[in-house]
Amino acid sequence: MRAAAEVTQRRFAPFDPRRSVSSWYATGFVVLVAAVLRFHGLAQPQGKLFDETYYAKDGWGLLTKGVEWNYRDNAPAYVVHPPLGKWLIALGEWAFGYYDVDGDQRLTGHLVNAAPEFGWRFSAAVAGTVSVLLMVRIARRLFGSTVLGCAAGLLLALDGFHLVLSRVAMLDVFLLLFVLATFGALLVDRDTRRRARLAALDGQTGEPGGVPWWRLFAALLFGCALATKWSALFFLPVFALLILWWDAGARRSAGSVRPWRETLRRETGWLVVCGAVIVAVYLVSWSGWLLTDDGYFRHYRADTGQSELPVIGALQNLLHYHQQAFGFHSTLQDKHPSQSWPWQWLLLGKPVTVHLAYPGAPWGQAPVSEIILLGTPLLWWSFLPALVATGWLGLARRDWRAWAILLVVAAGLLPWFYYAVDAHRVMFNFYTAPIVPFMVLAVTYVLGVAVGPPGAEAADRRLVGAVAAGAYLVLVALCFAYFHKLFVGEFLPYVDWADRMWLGDRWHP
Repeated sequence: MRAAAEVTQRRFAPFDPRRSVSSWYATGFVVLVAAVLRFHGLAQPQGKLFDETYYAKDGWGLLTKGVEWNYRDNAPAYVVHPPLGKWLIALGEWAFGYYDVDGDQRLTGHLVNAAPEFGWRFSAAVAGTVSVLLMVRIARRLFGSTVLGCAAGLLLALDGFHLVLSRVAMLDVFLLLFVLATFGALLVDRDTRRRARLAALDGQTGEPGGVPWWRLFAALLFGCALATKWSALFFLPVFALLILWWDAGARRSAGSVRPWRETLRRETGWLVVCGAVIVAVYLVSWSGWLLTDDGYFRHYRADTGQSELPVIGALQNLLHYHQQAFGFHSTLQDKHPSQSWPWQWLLLGKPVTVHLAYPGAPWGQAPVSEIILLGTPLLWWSFLPALVATGWLGLARRDWRAWAILLVVAAGLLPWFYYAVDAHRVMFNFYTAPIVPFMVLAVTYVLGVAVGPPGAEAADRRLVGAVAAGAYLVLVALCFAYFHKLFVGEFLPYVDWADRMWLGDRWHP
């Protein structure tokens, strides 16, 4: 009985990340590397890159009108993504300045006058850097190792796909940040609840109760993800399942006869509260549209001869706007040279060309400046084997960490296969952005298994595993360095540029 009680207590005792202050020094180094890579030369290339032509202007419209605005036509702009990501871009424009040639719109930075490109790219660079910080701490908590946490952070920091998204004013890096942060908050909630249950086993307290603040914070973060892009909804069922699964597992370990029944009875109410928080955050993100009269479809009912009651009428108009935007998303079939299909994404089958310039000479003779939304090849070509290995290890070891990682990856990837097959919708490789950290976690999980657990009896195996894992990290870093100029748009002689087109026409713009 005593041995069984000790096993149960060990299962409840999660890794305590607060025990090592020195781990923050290692974390700081990784974050510093990420920040330098993301902020150095951020204002280059000049001009609006790819979808910056929409989102930089939308941010400026939110600053000046409270809604996205078409200054050329002096009319509200029709947009199909929620406002939060564009509000974040607008913060950088407010702080560092903005200039729009088409509308001759200028803004002097309230904090520092900088190149306007720096202004509209600043928030993306911050989001990318913060996501690396979260990656280190989440991986450290998940795997119980500062070394593995820093390895995960470095892999994310040295991923070209993540770097490019952190250096352009697009929405996807914000979606990545909020999805990852939601998972992190749920992980802390899991550990907090298990500590409370461990205290209950020791007789210090009764049934764990109180307000699950970390869970509510996760709901707030998920509301921010949804207010950035609707594709965040793909992750909602998985996050709800993780909450219930982790709580039911804790109850089973504590000896509950019907753990799932007890979990559903006690936690359903809090899930409803979390849903209300998500809806509230989402509606707050539309406050500029709701509190002004200038937004697209803002007075749709009145303009079409229907009654428009205060508050309710505004919400009905917002619902109509959402129906129209959903129709746009569901039927988007315009061809694009950088479009790709979900089965190509993890293989780097067709990356997006964000920027391309070759001034002064014909193509093939001039130096080339290109920004290509390409994952660091060695890292990305590790993802599929790592996911397969994670699945096998999850079965063999009955490891909840493996299945949590795989569930989030599946939530962010599999729905796009449906849209590709059934709706034939045009899509791009940056749709994978929110699952990139979780694929990095799968790679890190496999590296941790290769190194093995601590112990003198496994010293030789750990040495071999550590050397192999270290060699892999070095090779990823070298691969990243080789492609770095294609991630930041520095000029390359045409021959050197062509040497980096490893998949030939599939990577050519």
